[in-house]
Amino acid sequence: MSEKIKIVCPNCHKINAIPANKEIHKANCGNCGHSLFDTHPVSLDESSFSKHINGSDIPVVVDFWAEWCGPCKMMAPNFEAAASHFPLKAQFAKVNTEHYPTLSAQFGIRGIPTIIIFKNGTEVHRVSGALDQNSIVNLVRNFV
Repeated sequence: MSEKIKIVCPNCHKINAIPANKEIHKANCGNCGHSLFDTHPVSLDESSFSKHINGSDIPVVVDFWAEWCGPCKMMAPNFEAAASHFPLKAQFAKVNTEHYPTLSAQFGIRGIPTIIIFKNGTEVHRVSGALDQNSIVNLVRNFV
């Protein structure tokens, strides 16, 4: 039996198992049919956050941000562009610290933007401050 990796659907937040170590050209969610190749950062709340962090075998790269934050707005297009480099290799997500202060407090977010990389449900890296696309890509490559 071939090995599988778990990927959480960015649309319906259901866990999907896909073949590992295979060249995959198409992968849709078994629940909603949404493409698992969608690299747009997914917005998370308290419920979906836990599903993505704990249900994914791939790294989950989370941008903690707020609408009023200038550096956050400046970094947003860089974060989205960096995400396009990692289909089925890393999942990019965003948490609005104003809407979900409980998550901010849980992870001790003191300044934004802050990017935290989670692997197997555990924080493995954190960086604060706005980053350009290349810096984000290079950072994430260390964990895929």
